Amino acid sequence: MLEARGLTKYYSGVLAVGDVTFSLNPGQVLGYLGPNGSGKSTTVGMLTGLLEPSRGAVFYQGRDIRDDLVAFRRQLGYVPEEPHLYPFLSGREYLELVGRLRGIPERTLARRIDGLLDRFDLAGRRDWSIGGYSKGMRQKILISAALLHDPSVLVFDEPLSGLDVTAALVVRHLVRELARAGKMVLYSSHMLEVVEKICSEVIVLHRGRVVAHDSVEKLREIMALESLEEVFAELTRQEDPAVAARDIVGVMAAGR
Repeated sequence: MLEARGLTKYYSGVLAVGDVTFSLNPGQVLGYLGPNGSGKSTTVGMLTGLLEPSRGAVFYQGRDIRDDLVAFRRQLGYVPEEPHLYPFLSGREYLELVGRLRGIPERTLARRIDGLLDRFDLAGRRDWSIGGYSKGMRQKILISAALLHDPSVLVFDEPLSGLDVTAALVVRHLVRELARAGKMVLYSSHMLEVVEKICSEVIVLHRGRVVAHDSVEKLREIMALESLEEVFAELTRQEDPAVAARDIVGVMAAGR
């Protein structure tokens, strides 16, 4: 089990995340939602050990991850929102680097790299420089790197960014298969229709605080709304998008 207990983060005295608490169990896909600036990425940073909480802690199997951060990261696969990769390496070389740093035996590593590159339709471009990859291709390399060591915990932060329709469908099915294999999956995204289909529970964050935590079905039932998108808009008190769109067109036409 992965647990966030009272996670709180301040930047220069300004609250970014306040008292976030939840647990993530094997076989569960937990959606983590919120508008831009709500604290999603800050939470992800604390969960992965990249950020030190101002207060609170993250526990894995009952132990504070900071007691042995290296051991925890051996169990963690992380797909960050931005694909920061070494552009001078090829896709294959980058995965070899990641695998060797993780201590994966060479024969096992070679099989896994070949399999992942093939399934992500990158086998023919395995020796291309990453600097020449499209954003979607770089995203596939990031996802492959996160899966390479067969982790128990997976944190996906906007994993579909840059992917075409076919690749996005593969990743959506992949998340379900990872859960069936007993993995713990945190799925942070703004793509509500995807979260609604693949997540067993969702957390909605607004201005750094949890405003809802339940199954999609329960949230829709409680709020008497038909979709997660409507629930999200109500919980975060967002402006009616149709009104906003009309206002934007009105601004464009002003002064004619």
